[in-house]
Amino acid sequence: MAGTVTHDPPPAAGGRQGGPLIVTEDAELLDDLLRLCAAAGATPEVHPGVPERRGGWETAPLVLVGDDAARRVRGAARRHGVVLVGRDQDDSGVWRRAVEIGADHVLMLPDGEQWLVDRIADVAEGVGRPALTVGVIGGRGGAGASTLACALAVTSAREGLRTLLVDADPLGGGLDVLLGGESAEGLRWPAFAASRGRVGGGALEESLPELHSLRVLSWDRGDCVAIPPQAVRAVLAAARRRGGTVVVDLPRRIDDGVAETLAQLDLGLLVVPAELRAVAAAGRVASAVGMVLRDLRVAVRGPYAPGLDDREVARLLGLPLAGEVPVESGLLRPHEGKAPPGAAGKGPLSRFCREFWERALVEAGGV
Repeated sequence: MAGTVTHDPPPAAGGRQGGPLIVTEDAELLDDLLRLCAAAGATPEVHPGVPERRGGWETAPLVLVGDDAARRVRGAARRHGVVLVGRDQDDSGVWRRAVEIGADHVLMLPDGEQWLVDRIADVAEGVGRPALTVGVIGGRGGAGASTLACALAVTSAREGLRTLLVDADPLGGGLDVLLGGESAEGLRWPAFAASRGRVGGGALEESLPELHSLRVLSWDRGDCVAIPPQAVRAVLAAARRRGGTVVVDLPRRIDDGVAETLAQLDLGLLVVPAELRAVAAAGRVASAVGMVLRDLRVAVRGPYAPGLDDREVARLLGLPLAGEVPVESGLLRPHEGKAPPGAAGKGPLSRFCREFWERALVEAGGV
């Protein structure tokens, strides 16, 4: 059981924070807390009471106070991030003691173990502003969505942002191929199929291939074409915790795994060629995606059919216009051995991507 007493602590700054402070003389409780810290990948500092050294209590990213130590820390300075930990589910006095020490939460073991592991991992890993997460989906086949997704990710990385490119389309041939890194070392989606609960963001990032200054989560050349929804949720949540940007190349079909992906997006770009059949097809895609993703915008690609322009396409679809994706050599069929889309940092496509990020990051309040 975990309960809130007063308020949640503010998010910690990005970067690794170190382990929590444990205050207890209960040997059995200490063994449990050390075990949970190990599960979260954190090394705690342990004291029987408020540390004597200056700043120990005030600066720890998280303080776990055993119920046995509540009286000993009663006079300590009030601060965020204090959790009172006990075992007696029937002890109503624990709430009074929590208020006396200014605890944010009361947690009872063993029921609250998973909550506490997640909380310890958050402070050990450092949790700041989540990544701005953008999905790109084609209004019809061959719209150029994968190429735009790559260009957006390459541009984000070139601007100095931590960037992860996620290939959510197992039948798309692999974004690592599009980036020229099909033989690069690192894990692919099938390696995460058994993931449950929490995945460490740092461990995820370090395990993936690094191409063009960004990390890529793509598919291997095996037979696996589906990842359980809970694994998709765990992996994308870990990616978002690292901050920066996450770009997801989406398939046009919506299954449970794709629905999990859509639920974690901040906004989506629907790439639509400016022709009537493409607009009709894109309308059906937008209807399905819009049931999960509230912020869906249309990116129109020319050349334009008679009577159509980017604003008219957006009007027909009833979606906000993100802009016109420029037609550029290699946009639809990048040649093997050439630089990936957007890598040159100049030209119409790079300019589109740069301007998109400038607007999106301002809307998101910075990353």
